[in-house]
Amino acid sequence: MSIKYTVIYEKGPTSWGASVPDLPGCIAVGSSRREVEHLIREAIAAHLAALRESGIPTPQPAHEVGEVEVSAA
Repeated sequence: MSIKYTVIYEKGPTSWGASVPDLPGCIAVGSSRREVEHLIREAIAAHLAALRESGIPTPQPAHEVGEVEVSAA
């Protein structure tokens, strides 16, 4: 069984960050987008394992990503 969580990626001046809105506190930082994608996958797995060990139910995804186009002028 698998679950798809929304991940927000942010490019900073010197690194990339990632966070999972449905899993507060689940974040990762890496030197590249590719690295942070790998690290956030590991962070999600560890986060879910910790929840299970604590007897806390796995949160179901509640966030979706969308885009809105607006005039830049």
